[in-house]
Amino acid sequence: MITRREYLKLSLAAGAALTLGPAALLADAPSRGSLITRAIPSSGEKIPVVGLGSSATFAQVARSEDVSALREVFSALIEHGGAVFDTAPSYGASEAVSGRLAKELGLTDRIFWATKVNVVPRGGDSADVAAARAQLQTSYERIGKDKIDLNQVHNLADIPTQLPILKEAKEAGHVRYVGVTTTSAQQYERLIPIMQREPLDFIGIDYAIDNRNIEERILPLAQERGIAVMVYMPFGRTRLWQRVRGHEVPAWAAEFDARSWGQFFIKFALSHPAVTVVTPATSQARHMVDNMGAAYGRLPDAAMRARMVAHIDALPSA
Repeated sequence: MITRREYLKLSLAAGAALTLGPAALLADAPSRGSLITRAIPSSGEKIPVVGLGSSATFAQVARSEDVSALREVFSALIEHGGAVFDTAPSYGASEAVSGRLAKELGLTDRIFWATKVNVVPRGGDSADVAAARAQLQTSYERIGKDKIDLNQVHNLADIPTQLPILKEAKEAGHVRYVGVTTTSAQQYERLIPIMQREPLDFIGIDYAIDNRNIEERILPLAQERGIAVMVYMPFGRTRLWQRVRGHEVPAWAAEFDARSWGQFFIKFALSHPAVTVVTPATSQARHMVDNMGAAYGRLPDAAMRARMVAHIDALPSA
């Protein structure tokens, strides 16, 4: 299985720009327009449309002794206009390490912190209320703030028990926004009625150019209900990197200012009007800078989106 790092080394697909240093990757950002932001429907607050996730390789590095690469990732996120950082207690050391690094860098208050509560019920039992409350308290301590921007129930785990805890925290002023997440198509049917009946500020969900199932019902429902959408896995974990291996980014991608495959994939997700922010995970500053490039310039329109889908669908599956 090829990783993104290996792909960037082996393929010309990312383009000549990726041979330059991180500063050069966004050197022409002003010429491509301002940073794109989108409003959170429940409040009108605007946030940058590209952020950072902390699963996958980020979590792997967070477990290591040398986390200097993650320090550089955070610096790159903020330097190039980003703010949203998504983590979870279940991502190993990610939440604790990121809280510490942000404090060391003086970035704690410049980050839009999104984490999760995920006390998993055992068997047919409900989640332990005391354990869920304790997990929230631990998140406050790790992040270093007594008010978290966004907290979501991870993977729809015992919504009747854990979502009320988040609502309570929001009412008490300890959480600004609440939501629920899933990255499993098997849970979509469960997600829909939750979106219909609960006053959610956000949902977090998987969405990619080759994983478009949520376009039919979930994204339109989010628009109807005024729920912000945080997109996970716009690269299909490593699936899309394998699929485009050996293929260059099409020249027509310049029509929506995509200079690399990463920007191609992120801009596809961003071009759906229901999407608020895309948070691909990375442990490399180089990739963070490239990802942030998708938050500048034009986005594909409906006709271009169809062209992008057709182009990827025509490539052999990995």
